[in-house]
Amino acid sequence: MEWERAKTYILLFFVLLNLFLGGLLLMERRRYSITPEREQAIVTIMYRNNITMDTRIQRRFTPMRIMYVSGFYYNEQDLREIFFGDARVVRMSTQRGYVLSYEQGRLEIDHGFISYDNPMGHGGEDAWLTNLSQNVAESLADNFVQAHWTDFILDDIVEGPDWFNLTFRQVYRGYMIHTNFIEILVTERGIIRVEMQFGQVLGMGSERHMIAAPDEVLLTFVQRVRLHAMVSPVSVIHMDLVYLQEEGSPDPEGRYLLEPFYRVFIYGNEGNPFLINAVTNEIIN
Repeated sequence: MEWERAKTYILLFFVLLNLFLGGLLLMERRRYSITPEREQAIVTIMYRNNITMDTRIQRRFTPMRIMYVSGFYYNEQDLREIFFGDARVVRMSTQRGYVLSYEQGRLEIDHGFISYDNPMGHGGEDAWLTNLSQNVAESLADNFVQAHWTDFILDDIVEGPDWFNLTFRQVYRGYMIHTNFIEILVTERGIIRVEMQFGQVLGMGSERHMIAAPDEVLLTFVQRVRLHAMVSPVSVIHMDLVYLQEEGSPDPEGRYLLEPFYRVFIYGNEGNPFLINAVTNEIIN
């Protein structure tokens, strides 16, 4: 009898504990979420400045950790195999790196920035395309990236008259790293150019930092573009949170800081978003 009563008390305790924890989670969620009234207020301010919000406003702004990456460093043997296979490449040292070349292919590393060019296409004539389309270009570039860098995903596509430029960025723990990127240019001859730069992710900091609310960030954005918007309307088509590295990475043994940034994309300039530091609420471009 006493045991049955004890089990009832224990069950009641856990029910009350869950209700208490649920209440705390709800309070925490409301603390770091903008209200519908604040959302409507910023949309109104934007409208009065000839700026439209053609996407949903991100409502959540929970505190975020900083991230650390190594300096830009690449394994030369891996690059040889990726871009030249087992061909006997010619290597030439430069002031800030080196150049690898074989026939039409040329790969250069300059201060941590990699550029590969081959007007005949990576893979030769066997990789030439008979019907270039966005889907074909995306499939070709994605297969190339996933074969070597599985944590990079497609972030942006720019279409030209006879080419597609695709940008892939690294994702770590669900967050995109804006400054760890691979850009691939695809024509009817396949992949003719690859540019990339990234450091190795070393982990996250232990402390969480408060970040600016999305409506506060949009107000900073309005202050930057309002004069231009009065001449030509501005349309915001996307907004998200990423990590970004402001300082360079000249030392491959060094540890460099990545901070959370908001990206605000506008119609007509999709490939060049406004970058706003989520901690300081300052635009850097």
